[in-house]
Amino acid sequence: MAHPTPQEGPDRPGGRAVGPAAPSRRSPPPQPGPDPPGVEHLREEAAYGTGPQTDRLRYLDTATRQIARGMDLDETLHELCRAAVPAFADAAVVHLREPLPAGDEEPPGPLVLRPHAAGPEAGPEAAPAAGPGAPPGFARLTVTGRLAELLAAGRPAFGDVPGIAAAVAELLSPAVGGPGPVPPGRRLIIAPLRGREHTVMGAAVLVRHPDRPPFTGDDLLVASQLATHTALGMNKAVLYAREVSVADALQRTMLPASLPEPIGVRLATRYLPSSKTARIGGDWYDAIPLPGNRVALVIGDVMGHSVTSAAIMGQLRTTVQTLAGLDLSPDEVLHHLDEQAQRLGSQHMATCLYGIYDPIAHRLLMANAGHPPPVLLQPGGRGRVLRIPPGPPVGVGGVSFETVEMFAPTGATLLLYTDGLVESRDTDVSTGVELLRDRLHTTAQVLDPPPLELLCDAAVGAVGPRDRDDDIALLAARFDGIPSYNVAYWFLDPKPQTAGRARRLTRRTLHRWHLDSLLEPTELMVSEVVTNAVRYASRPVTLRLLRTDVLRCEVGDDSPFVPRMLHARPGDEGGRGLFLVNQLSRRWGATRLSTGKLVWFEQQLPRDLRMEIPED
Repeated sequence: MAHPTPQEGPDRPGGRAVGPAAPSRRSPPPQPGPDPPGVEHLREEAAYGTGPQTDRLRYLDTATRQIARGMDLDETLHELCRAAVPAFADAAVVHLREPLPAGDEEPPGPLVLRPHAAGPEAGPEAAPAAGPGAPPGFARLTVTGRLAELLAAGRPAFGDVPGIAAAVAELLSPAVGGPGPVPPGRRLIIAPLRGREHTVMGAAVLVRHPDRPPFTGDDLLVASQLATHTALGMNKAVLYAREVSVADALQRTMLPASLPEPIGVRLATRYLPSSKTARIGGDWYDAIPLPGNRVALVIGDVMGHSVTSAAIMGQLRTTVQTLAGLDLSPDEVLHHLDEQAQRLGSQHMATCLYGIYDPIAHRLLMANAGHPPPVLLQPGGRGRVLRIPPGPPVGVGGVSFETVEMFAPTGATLLLYTDGLVESRDTDVSTGVELLRDRLHTTAQVLDPPPLELLCDAAVGAVGPRDRDDDIALLAARFDGIPSYNVAYWFLDPKPQTAGRARRLTRRTLHRWHLDSLLEPTELMVSEVVTNAVRYASRPVTLRLLRTDVLRCEVGDDSPFVPRMLHARPGDEGGRGLFLVNQLSRRWGATRLSTGKLVWFEQQLPRDLRMEIPED
């Protein structure tokens, strides 16, 4: 990475002040290390005047503070080069060990250094790039070499130390445009960069031109201080980057790898990490298929940014999935989620919005636990903020939540999001929500309806990468619905003759849908499932036929006992119903509901008789 010539260096006579550093993700600033041997006498001499020793100490104070401003590995090395050139040297190049040690772990194999950062004197054509994209040439140093011994010792040395001139020339090449002779007369210093447990992390090479006085013995002490502070910042940056990498991987494994594709609703998501912190958050989203072609839409945000927040997020998301499988109302889901959050610890609170969309009834049920309100983009482009009663966050305990039911028109789009999309240091949540609604309305005026992916891009596009103070999670749902002519629904009294009536209703409906080729297997399966439901039901049995991309049959009753497929013996009179369903259907299942159970099966439809699925 080549660095442009700074406008000014550290504050010292003849120097030039340093310009602002490039923005970066923040990590803990390195703390000053102990003075190396010999610096004490500089401080003692500086107390009696304003000579060279005082200048050195002033420079060290400014330079180490500048190095400490580095927020990550690249920026720490960048600040070292800016601090060193031109105030202390005319050129600087930093070589890092490959692989770079993390903590006190000593990498196996020989000591290999690769150019990573160069000071201003290295032109763009000669300076190496940072990181994995560095040029192929590098110095391979064995642990028995003189230079390797010098680096392991950890003390800066002049480049004209006997036995290392050839290796020093290779280390110097990025600063001078190619291998060349080592400058004579103490004009080059090699400063080892050592991490914890004295592991070698790299080396900084500092060079002065002939028109400048050579380095002195006291300059070795200055170089030692620069290297010590740089290595400390590097070590913390490497450890922190590793922690962030683990935490980021943890969080992403806890988010859905892919979204379901339920009939009657299209889904799209976005997840953007914060640019202001290297820590990860607890934002999550989910879409969970429910019985009856319904789908649960979930978004949540665990308070805090840490590995713990990501872990808590994963546990709460799993809890929501389990509760959704019980077919509870949104307020009941949040009630049980609140109890689980309390069990995880009173300090772990989260906001959550839970909704259930029914594409057949065109209804939406929602409950809110302290989360920003969703935005509904109506057909035609008008945006509306849904004022769901905002209960407290889950984890508070002893509170209740309220379910709100509303009409969900075909063609409308629901956007659920976390507060990072609408809140910043300059914008409160209420203002941010109104700005989001206006942004969506503007997008819908151009294309009506706007493609779902384009709408998501428009929603997050106004928040630039450098403006994200928090993570952003977004879940968008386009309500396509299922037309009523593709649905048939009946209530059947639990009587012995009910199975016959169910067969007749099924035959009539399939004939109307031009599905006569499926009459025989469908009648047989409906008869078996309805017969089993009537046997145990005390209230009317429900029968629903649904034509989408498949033919789906659902039979519900008030018995909580879910049937299991048995292998009947030759002499058994029963036990073959579900075996037939399993053989004749594409797939089948049974779901326990709060009001009983639902047994369903599906059959593949001919392509020309399937319901048309809208596409963006």
